[in-house]
Amino acid sequence: MDILFSDFFQRAIIGGLLIGLAAPLLGIFLVLRRLSMIGDTLAHVSIAGVAFGFIMNIYPLAMGLVFSIVAAFGIEKLRKAYKTYAELSIAIIMSGGVALATFLFSQGKGFNLNVTSYLFGSIYTLNELDVYIVGVVTLFVVGVVFFLFKEFFLLSFDEDAAGVSGLPTRYLNMVITVLTALVISVSIKIVGALLVSALLTIPVASSLVVSKGFKHTLILAVIYSEVAVVAGLLIAGLYNYAPGATIVLSLIAMLVLTLGVKRSFRI
Repeated sequence: MDILFSDFFQRAIIGGLLIGLAAPLLGIFLVLRRLSMIGDTLAHVSIAGVAFGFIMNIYPLAMGLVFSIVAAFGIEKLRKAYKTYAELSIAIIMSGGVALATFLFSQGKGFNLNVTSYLFGSIYTLNELDVYIVGVVTLFVVGVVFFLFKEFFLLSFDEDAAGVSGLPTRYLNMVITVLTALVISVSIKIVGALLVSALLTIPVASSLVVSKGFKHTLILAVIYSEVAVVAGLLIAGLYNYAPGATIVLSLIAMLVLTLGVKRSFRI
């Protein structure tokens, strides 16, 4: 039980709760727009940035952030170029991100073990700077979503109608994608690049099963996310499991439980 009162565990809880708030706030808009896989894409590009940061001796999360934002702009450009096949933009950028990350991994120089921690998450290694950056990104995301909530809502349900009504859809699309890049880049050290999209999508999937409206879905998604973060970290801390994995498995368990309860009530 002593681990629960350790400084590193407290930082892990704070960082996890912050991401647990920011991720589903954006995830609901991504899910409704059929862009659930964008999380995996930006995560792979972020890993390439992290590897580049180790090579250049630059703060890895900062380089992951830069790479993911550049990728976000690339996705939006390709979405406009392939309007009928918009999902191609995600496939193309993901392929490029994986290729670049693999190339940088091949450069070695003794940092591969450090980069691997970003693949699977290392929330216990969060330092004060990491928590500060996560906090700033979370506050920024919450602020933007609050001020552009109606615009994001209309864009998610009918982009064409939003454009006809005079909304700057191109600008709004870019804002959502860049915000997602910010959240992904600071999340990879918490749950890992291979699992980060789970925080964007699974809480939303769970809330959609039982919600009665958009705002209700959003609130429930945040609750699911925060509960899974706390439960996952407590289980990992008490039984020495991988924290990123336990967080995601907690999310999946909650989704299965929600589906089961919903089905039982229908019967």
